[in-house]
Amino acid sequence: MSMAPSAQRWFATPPKRIAFLASPTDIAQKTRQKFIDSYGDCAIEDAEVVVCLGGDGFLLEVLHKVAELGIPVYGLNCGSVGFLLNTISDEDLLTRLARAQSSQLHPLRMKATGHDGTLHEGIAFNDVFLFRQTRQAVKIRIEVDQRVRLPELICDGIIVATPAGSTAYNLSAHGPIVPLTANLLPLTPISAFRPRRWRGALLPSSAVVRFTLLEQEKRPCAAVADFLEVRDVIEAVVREDRSITATILFDPDHGLSERIIAEQFAE
Repeated sequence: MSMAPSAQRWFATPPKRIAFLASPTDIAQKTRQKFIDSYGDCAIEDAEVVVCLGGDGFLLEVLHKVAELGIPVYGLNCGSVGFLLNTISDEDLLTRLARAQSSQLHPLRMKATGHDGTLHEGIAFNDVFLFRQTRQAVKIRIEVDQRVRLPELICDGIIVATPAGSTAYNLSAHGPIVPLTANLLPLTPISAFRPRRWRGALLPSSAVVRFTLLEQEKRPCAAVADFLEVRDVIEAVVREDRSITATILFDPDHGLSERIIAEQFAE
């Protein structure tokens, strides 16, 4: 997912039609009811903005719901990390929304072919990854833009992350953090065995990556795009999908670009 951060406010005037969505946790549900009592509520299709109450995982679910509707999402952290969300405060919500700045997101699109020949498609605002299904490592051939770059990677799996997703699973697998404006996609192996010293690559956001599973029957592998999981894949193709744009709103001086920079200096 590439993002283009903007220094401009999203709303010229405070929005009047707000849809509140909350995760099942007590704090999220209580906060949602408090906001509805103060500001009302409306259906997602009629909203000027969706206010998401939960954690990063719930925000990803909401993005999948609204991505094709063109409705911005303003997240408030009722979870643990809250990397993609704003902090809850006593400040008036309408004032915060009126001051909010935007980041536009383009997800990754995965096309995975199962062992039975079925084609599965899904989008990912965080990452697409392949992972072994059994005790044995998988063998993967990697092509970038129709050119074989790695004939055989023996590993537990491999990740293609978006810039925002570079701070999630990708970072845990020792992949690089990527600034939002870099137009790069990290390609990061998970526990690479051969080539032992291969640590991954940085690809242009326009790249088309094809993973071909070698010895698939002996070494079965799953492919995952956010919430879609496909078992027993023989091939997966990943590319950025610029036909879909989602918008996340952030408080001024608290945007995602700054968080990604700060994460690189965290202890």
